Amino acid sequence: MRIPVLAALAVAAIASPGAARDRNEIPAATPIGKAESCIPLRSIRESLVRSDRIIDFRMLGNKTYRVTLPQGCPGLNFERRFSYATSLSQLCQQDIITVLQQAPMMRGASCGLAEFQPVTLAK
Repeated sequence: MRIPVLAALAVAAIASPGAARDRNEIPAATPIGKAESCIPLRSIRESLVRSDRIIDFRMLGNKTYRVTLPQGCPGLNFERRFSYATSLSQLCQQDIITVLQQAPMMRGASCGLAEFQPVTLAK
């Protein structure tokens, strides 16, 4: 008997009004521990797009993971929104994100993730 694989689709939170500050402001990050290949979906509190290459994932319990994409993902910094599909309960480095464009509402570039590096962000 074959069980269909269901894909979970999640959309990153749109930047809050307080995030309207300079989009080029990327807080310094100090690595703490070994990079991980996956993080649990249920623990992701929010994702913060910092540039076309950098996304910070804030987790429950105030842990932060920084992902530095192998190449820039066109439109990611401008739109600051993306979707992903996975058949697992985790988001992993081999997964693909897709930029969500607002006007007109459509899918933009698709880009591969990288390792999730636990970090402490500068204040």
